[in-house]
Amino acid sequence: MSILVIAEVHVLVAGAGCGAVAEQASKVAGVAKVKLADAAHYGDQTGENLAALIVANAVGYSHILAAATSIGKNTLPRVAALLDVAQVSEIISVVDADTFVRPIYAGNALATVKSADATKVITVRTTGFDAAANSGGSATVESIAAGADLGQSKLISRELTKSARPELAAAKIIVSGGRGMGSGENYHKVLEPLADKLGAAMGASRAAVDAGFVPNDYQVGQTGKIVAPQLYIAIGISGAIQHLAGMKDSKVIVAINKDPDAPIFQVADYGLVADLFQAVPELVAAL
Repeated sequence: MSILVIAEVHVLVAGAGCGAVAEQASKVAGVAKVKLADAAHYGDQTGENLAALIVANAVGYSHILAAATSIGKNTLPRVAALLDVAQVSEIISVVDADTFVRPIYAGNALATVKSADATKVITVRTTGFDAAANSGGSATVESIAAGADLGQSKLISRELTKSARPELAAAKIIVSGGRGMGSGENYHKVLEPLADKLGAAMGASRAAVDAGFVPNDYQVGQTGKIVAPQLYIAIGISGAIQHLAGMKDSKVIVAINKDPDAPIFQVADYGLVADLFQAVPELVAAL
């Protein structure tokens, strides 16, 4: 999470045994100071404890920002409520210190929002901005007092999907499959060789996830992950609005679908009307 004062950026690192993370953050270009809160009860990253910590250290800051991840979406609305201000959600552009651009209607329109609140609480759609260099910075690291454990929620368990492939939200190339794959077996049999050839992450439409082809963390879309890779290959995906909202900012979009009227072709840079079960193996063989 980042706390921003327009001309100077401070980064808050909160966790358990997270000193090394703070040191890494101090090297990010543009960061002036890293504030480190290291305590056992921050290890679970619960929204209640994080929000209380942020509010306790919010004095003097005009802007409080976090990425629009599950943690950011869980924490910052609590911060906004505690500060009695309106949150500005998922911005993709900054006009000035008070004015921001955010997508609405599943990304089909952009709203320019101006906030009059003294403290702006903002979540950021990270795909809308270039990443800062992770070297070259020389910020100081300052330890701050941890707040009390509020005990309002507790992490019982966490199940993480382990994969040798790139992480979906950060991947430069993504191969996604939809309902047209027909089954989970077909999804893996047809798409994995292509992903292996390209060194790509694998994604899916909500329809494929709901059908049980792949786990939830594969889902790209408004209710899944928002991605903007260099290359997005949509295979057997019709292109419902919900899915397009999560990937239409990709630099190059390639679509393979047997339906020439599929909405995905309206946003695709390259489209192939073909049977995916024939076209994808041919593509893999040609690579």
